[in-house]
Amino acid sequence: MPGPQSATGESAASVARTGLRLPRLVRTTTFRLTLLFLALFAAAAAAFLGYIYVATAGEVSRRADNEIVREMNSLEAAYRQGGAGALNTAIIERAAGEKPFLYLLMDAAGKKVSGTIPLSPMDRTGEGENWDSFILTDTDADGAETRRPARGLQKRLPGGEILFVGADVGESEAFVVGIARALWGAGALIIILGLSGGALVSRNVAGHMQGLAEAIAAVRGGDLQARARVRGVRDEYDELAEGLNDMLDRLERSMGGLRHAGDAIAHDLRSPLTRLRVRLETALIQVEAGKGDPTQALVQALEDADNVLNTFNAVLAIARLQAAGTIADPKPFDPGLLASDMAELYEAVCEDKGLDFQAELTPRLTVHGAKDILAQALANILDNAVKYTPPGGAVMLRLRRRSSGEVEFSVTDTGPGVPEEDRARVVERFVRLENSRNAPGTGLGLSLVAAVAEAHGGRLELSEGPGMVDGSGPGLRVALVLPRRA
Repeated sequence: MPGPQSATGESAASVARTGLRLPRLVRTTTFRLTLLFLALFAAAAAAFLGYIYVATAGEVSRRADNEIVREMNSLEAAYRQGGAGALNTAIIERAAGEKPFLYLLMDAAGKKVSGTIPLSPMDRTGEGENWDSFILTDTDADGAETRRPARGLQKRLPGGEILFVGADVGESEAFVVGIARALWGAGALIIILGLSGGALVSRNVAGHMQGLAEAIAAVRGGDLQARARVRGVRDEYDELAEGLNDMLDRLERSMGGLRHAGDAIAHDLRSPLTRLRVRLETALIQVEAGKGDPTQALVQALEDADNVLNTFNAVLAIARLQAAGTIADPKPFDPGLLASDMAELYEAVCEDKGLDFQAELTPRLTVHGAKDILAQALANILDNAVKYTPPGGAVMLRLRRRSSGEVEFSVTDTGPGVPEEDRARVVERFVRLENSRNAPGTGLGLSLVAAVAEAHGGRLELSEGPGMVDGSGPGLRVALVLPRRA
């Protein structure tokens, strides 16, 4: 069991971890990626600079060695032509000149004959060539001692004499060191600029992402009106912000539609449910008094319950379409096949009611949408036409392409029609005109059709039918117009 000291230690460690928490900018992905690429670049730059240093130093050393060899060959040529005396004279002359070489001529025993240095820096005095690097000690104009790097070549001549030729390479090495320092300074500057650029880019990206995060946090907090700021520069951040705002718009519409659907269902079902309860209560009182028919009461109750369910389904379907704003997964299909199926179905219905039914369908058209939802909308239009057209009348179903390229389903009947001043109202939910009060229905048919049309990007149009025919009319023409597709 941990004691007080252990708990204190854990607390101290926790505080230490909290205190060592890095700034938010440093913890961003952009800054980390900047550090990663900067580290890779620094490693590559270090290898490149190292190669330059080694190559430069090697080239300087090779040049110094070549110059020493050329000077040695020149002195050997003088030796071959005039012997040791000529060699000695050449060394004295060159030592008195301005050639940047170190000379030393020794006899066979190793004693100095002439030259610019008192002793050979090499211990080896054997046959052949001997190379060596050494430190040249000298005094400057102020009398201070200086130490500079040097390099030399020593040979034993055919007569036994020993010749040494060297060169001061301090300036060359200083040049190489200067180049190396400049390169490393440039590398350090690049790293500093890279870190600064990474911090600037990270700050810029963090600022954009912070705006998106704040919008998301506001929406999570319940503010469905919050939106991300679009700067208008049309970069990927604007595209992300626009996509997020579009998603939030859809979310707000969906939430509003669902909220409205719940309110609408609660409001719109109150009347039919109340009516159902009143009828059941009345039937119960009559049955208890021995005056009512229980079977008829149950049949009426089932019909009322079906009406309530139909109303519920219609309201929910309309709310879902209005909330979505568009069809989720539209697919291309031939509307002629749909219209043909509907014509076959309603031709029999019209025949049973004594109506003349005709269909004019244009083949080989294409629309994009949800076939089952469009079928329900077209069925609602045909149901209304059949319901309100008196026996002996006519119903016409047409499918055609307009000159604008739009595809139109239209149903024309010879019923009482809808006055022009009421055509905007009749597509609203639960609106029923005076001439249809005695017909069964809920007033939701055309509302659903209008919602389907809007969800497909189209519209619902109502106009007058063929006019008065044998005292019946003027009729109604209902057109479901779908947009042109490229």
